[in-house]
Parts: sequence; C-alpha cells; structure tokens
Amino acid sequence: MGRYVIRRLLQMIPVFIGSTFLIFVMVYALGDPVAALFGDRAPDPATAARIRRELYLDQPLWKQYGHYMAQIFQGDFGTAFNGQPVLELMAAAFPVTLRLTLIAIAFELLAGIALGVAGGLRRGRAVDTGLLVLTLIVISVPTFVTGYLLQFLFGVKWGLVRPSVSTDATFQELLLPGLVLALVSLAYVTRLTRTSVAENVRGDYVRTAIAKGLPRRRVVVRHLLRNSLIPVVTFIGTDIGALMGGAIVTERIFNIHGVGFQLYQGILRNNAPTVVGFVTVLVIVFLLANLAVDLLYAVLDPRIRYA
Repeated sequence: MGRYVIRRLLQMIPVFIGSTFLIFVMVYALGDPVAALFGDRAPDPATAARIRRELYLDQPLWKQYGHYMAQIFQGDFGTAFNGQPVLELMAAAFPVTLRLTLIAIAFELLAGIALGVAGGLRRGRAVDTGLLVLTLIVISVPTFVTGYLLQFLFGVKWGLVRPSVSTDATFQELLLPGLVLALVSLAYVTRLTRTSVAENVRGDYVRTAIAKGLPRRRVVVRHLLRNSLIPVVTFIGTDIGALMGGAIVTERIFNIHGVGFQLYQGILRNNAPTVVGFVTVLVIVFLLANLAVDLLYAVLDPRIRYA
C-alpha cells in the first residue's frame, strides 16, 4: 500500500504541472492583465511597462510560469488587482465552499444511495420507474432554474429560510444551497446505485448469504451494498472537485462568497492572479480526491490489493 501511494503521488506531479501550465497559458496568454487593471482607461505606456516588469509579464511565458510556481511553493499566490493577497481571498472563500460541498455530498450519500437501493431492489416496479422518471427530470432541468425556483418557494413565498446567505454562511443557511448544488449529482448517484444494486442482487454471493439464513438487512448492507458502492464512490470522488469549482451558479443565486463567487469575479474582471491561484488549488483537490477514491476501493472490496 505504501509503495502504491508513493507511486501515485509521483504520478501526480506531471499532471499537476501540465494542468496548471494550461490554465496559466489560457489566462495570461489570451488576456492582458495590465489592461484589465486599468479598466476602460488607457494606461500610460511608461506605467504599463513598469507594471509588466514588476509582474514578470515582459518575460517569455515559460519563465512567467516558472516564477509563478516558485512563488506558490513559498506560499505566495500573488496579489489580486484590488491589492488584497490571493491567499487571503482563499482563506475566506474555501471554508464557505467546503461547508457547502460537505452538505451537498451528505445529500448525495444519504438520499442518493437510499433511493438507488430502493429502486435496485424493486427493479421494474412502480417505485423503480418513478425514480427513473424523477431523476431524468432533475438531470434535465438546469441548476439556475432549480435554484431560483427553490429560493422563491422556500425563501420568499413560504419564508422557511433566508433567500440569500449571510456573510457568516452557517450550516443552517447553506442547507438549501447545498440541496440545489447536489440535485443533479444526487440524481446520478441514485441511478448508479440503482443499476449496480440491480446487477449485484443476482450474484452468487448474495444467494449464498440468503441461503445461509442471514437477515435481509445484513445481506443488503454487508454484502450487496458494499460491492455496489464502487462506481458510486468513483463518481463522488470526482464530484468533490467539481462541486467546489462548479458552484458558480449556486453561489451567485444565494449570494455566497465562496470559491465560485471569487472565480466568477476573477473571470469577469480578468483578474488573472485570482483565477490562476484558485484553479491551482482546485487541481490539487481533484488529484487528492482521486487518490482517496483509489484507496477506498480496498476498503469496499477486500479482494482489491495494491502492489
């Protein structure tokens, strides 16, 4: 196991370098950060040249990337155009988005797996058909439509929650945004669990467990569900990074100042240090989440061994 983890960590290095370099090139090569800094006003040529020299923008692109990576390894993600260090923006945004992501993952795990098991054990019946139709509708409806609809119903019409999230962003305030963020993924988890359970319920090990007289709950939880969760865990592992980086729509609807909000503001204002810094951290989150998923396989299925 230890050798496998070390090998995977080493494999992450070229992936991390390649991903961050592509993001760096797309942000810095396709836009002009100095022009974005001055907005509609044309900068003085001498001032623009000085700023480019201070930001290493007068260097070749590969040198700019090397300088940026050297700063990151020293804990310096640069300074946003408003003068605030990007690291401070991260310290304020990532805890909020992390809480939102944890709530979304909880909805996916609890509701998605429970509904998937119910549909898989009753394949072809009314419950299964209803779940398939319901999840198809959820997947088809855009997130901004679902978000505004639930915000209006629960926040404005019924007054059960606040329509927008305060700056404190407590868990209670993030329940509705977490549900909105999780809905599409929850539908996929339900379908994955349903398909996997329906396939494994006919397995020899399930029939053997039933023949031994084991209680139905133990057969489902200890034998059937454990083997059926491997594709679900794979999806959720990759979904963690997607939820943290793809919450732009949800955070805009509920006025949540998290990672999605900062990325949106950075892209809108062509704030290159903010965009590159946040995406760099999200790349690390993706890589670590995939590693955790691979290690979790051995927990779910003891037959899996890592050399």
